[in-house]
Amino acid sequence: MSSPLERLSAGALGWLGGNLDHFDPFSASARSATHGKAKAALELALLCHCAARLADPPEALGEAGALVRKLWQDPDLPRLFADVPKYASTYGLIYAALAPDAIDATQVRATLARLDPEFLSPRGKSPYQRIEIRHYADKAGVGHTIEPYAELLPHSPLVAFRAAEPGDATSQDGAPLTGPQAYAVTHTAFYLGDFGRTAPGLDGGALAHARDLVDRLLRHCVEHDRWDLAAELVLTQFILGSEPLDTPSGAAAVECLVRAQRPDGAIPGRSAALTAHPSAPDGEFFRKAYHTTLVTALMALIVSSPRPS
Repeated sequence: MSSPLERLSAGALGWLGGNLDHFDPFSASARSATHGKAKAALELALLCHCAARLADPPEALGEAGALVRKLWQDPDLPRLFADVPKYASTYGLIYAALAPDAIDATQVRATLARLDPEFLSPRGKSPYQRIEIRHYADKAGVGHTIEPYAELLPHSPLVAFRAAEPGDATSQDGAPLTGPQAYAVTHTAFYLGDFGRTAPGLDGGALAHARDLVDRLLRHCVEHDRWDLAAELVLTQFILGSEPLDTPSGAAAVECLVRAQRPDGAIPGRSAALTAHPSAPDGEFFRKAYHTTLVTALMALIVSSPRPS
């Protein structure tokens, strides 16, 4: 009998593979939908990038990988980044960092050439933003002036954030952190640990603090059916050196995701409160479901695979 992680992975990959037309920003399906088209393509590329590094990459992502290779050589894809000015430089850097091997990299090089050197400096950026930029710049082979991770760690969300105590007036629904803070915690772990490929550099009290913070967040997510953040936090547990299924909060989160997964493999929203209606038009359902389904697939693939030696 398959494990909960295997069932999550198989179902999620099946649904994603059946909806690749929505990830292609130039398809009729994507043009008629309201999701962030460049963002969706970048997220699909991240899934393919991380899956390709596993000891046993899933065959189910073959068509997704082919779509990413095609899009990364299309001069129209980088032009979409300008549609979101706030994130245009970030999208361009991520696009370069996730470029598949053995493609014509003309568009990638042109995108890197357009990056403002100021974007690749630490000035005016939070520790979290600097960690994100350093991660993708290093992966893309781009020069930058961001400090080493060791200097950023003490100020990073994993170490610097403190959980709200019960009854704290600033806490919503008893959440240990706000939503943006919680995502900053998970993404910091992703970047420091290269999505499960390396140790994040925490030890001693800092590691204990990060693990406790993630545990508190996970328990709150399970209680409130916050599926997207739960999937990210389970992956964060893994990056921090735990075996999520051996922890009460990690095991509960995986079971929460299993309950949320539809028979077609989709996780229908970021949370139970934000779930897509079953009768929603295809584009609307995709907008609400794709990110959480993709993150669940990413988490399940990495956590169920052997750790890199």
